[in-house]
Amino acid sequence: MNLILSGPIDDALEIAAVAIARPRSVLLLHARARRLEKLEATPDVRLRVAALCDSARVDHAFTNSAPGFAGVGMIAMDMDSTLITIECIDEIADFVGKKKEVSEITELTMRGEIKDFAESLRRRVALLTGADADVLRRVFEERLELSQGARELISTAKAANAYVLLVSGGFTYFTERLVDDLNLDVGFANKLEVVNGKLTGRLLEPILGSAEKARIVSERMKAWNQTSDRVLVVGDGANDIPMMDLVLNSVAYHARPAVIEAASHAVQFGSLATVVDFFS
Repeated sequence: MNLILSGPIDDALEIAAVAIARPRSVLLLHARARRLEKLEATPDVRLRVAALCDSARVDHAFTNSAPGFAGVGMIAMDMDSTLITIECIDEIADFVGKKKEVSEITELTMRGEIKDFAESLRRRVALLTGADADVLRRVFEERLELSQGARELISTAKAANAYVLLVSGGFTYFTERLVDDLNLDVGFANKLEVVNGKLTGRLLEPILGSAEKARIVSERMKAWNQTSDRVLVVGDGANDIPMMDLVLNSVAYHARPAVIEAASHAVQFGSLATVVDFFS
């Protein structure tokens, strides 16, 4: 078992981590990451390392993964608040004066307090009825930003010949553009109904919720001949948990507690480049 530390690591933190984990060796990955190799990850060691790292705001992961992304054949990523920094529907709502109402539903849904994702999405989209469809372009051009480290994660995956799948409960207007911009293999999302240049407040069926996201990941795994130990799922919301449950390795990215509990790894402080550290 290895322990990855990723973040602002000073000498004191490294010494303390070594004293707790008692690795056979320590490898410098880069200025902000270390791999403590060949250690026994007992429950006590895990708890003490977690407390140490949390206090220093350093991400950590216990892993047996092959180095250099060699063991990753496919990455399935969520979009909103994972690959990108925003929740697109919240920003659309902001342009039409409905952000407070929509954001409240979004937060309850991502925390898992509203269990039916499809109904939650229908409720939020209904609040956008009558909005000019050009608002989608404005959100993409004026509000949408990639999460820090996104390009590094994707380029690392591509360099390792891994497939990259974008699977989102958001909207195709955004996923299609990100797939093209980032040279992803394929993207899936929900489609907003537009009539005469206006949002109707409805979605075209079927709605891509948590079960559908898991189904798509499962189908892509079969199509690309990927076993569960070679697939990495990255997400932040409760609707990502079913696709995380399909694979051996998953990363909760700046996620809610329920998602952190469900995932095998968590990035709580750093960027998406931390995922590269975890599997390097």
